[in-house]
Amino acid sequence: LYRTGDRARWRGDGTLEHLGRLDGQIKLRGFRIEPGEIEAVIARHPAVREVVVIAREARPGDRNLVAYFAAENPPAGVTEELRALLRAALPEYMVPACFVRLEALPRTPNGKLDRQALPAPDQIDGAPRPIAGVPRTPTEEMVINVFRSVLGRSDFGAGDSFFDLGGHSLMAARLMLQLRAATGSDLPMRLLFERPTPARLAEAVAELAWVQKSKSSGRAAGGREEIEL
Repeated sequence: LYRTGDRARWRGDGTLEHLGRLDGQIKLRGFRIEPGEIEAVIARHPAVREVVVIAREARPGDRNLVAYFAAENPPAGVTEELRALLRAALPEYMVPACFVRLEALPRTPNGKLDRQALPAPDQIDGAPRPIAGVPRTPTEEMVINVFRSVLGRSDFGAGDSFFDLGGHSLMAARLMLQLRAATGSDLPMRLLFERPTPARLAEAVAELAWVQKSKSSGRAAGGREEIEL
């Protein structure tokens, strides 16, 4: 037998149920992730006292990384600073989809981290999420609607990043497929990584549509035959 390091149990129907890793490693969308690497980068921030990164399932079949941290007088933009730190040091798939700041990480009576007591991100508070910009054009509105369809949420605006909203590579593929169908344009996947907000992506869609229209007009003009009168 090969020891994979995975933890599992037999179900009553004879199938195996995967219960995670013995070594704390997380397997997410085909990538093996060491939470400790992410935690080490977050801990570099001078305001962070302690941190833990886990995988949580927001919806059935949709697991994402969530970083819980306790901080001492953190700046207003601490979450953005943490994302910037991580993106400078690690690949995009290792950047948590959600950051949750707590007064202190929950502990068991013997002082160990109590992972079961970590609150779900949507249970932190009931305050509405600030909306970063409203759509200014029909194209922006269309792109935002596609974002809503793929992400399964609507609490964001034209200035919010797809990846900061919990988007990942599989969602990115679905999003670009829907945008191609909606626009009739062959939009490259890299466009989403270069312009991850609805506003910037809508600009790219509009620019591409203008270029394609110009080329079509040029071909039509080039095909005309001049007749001398």
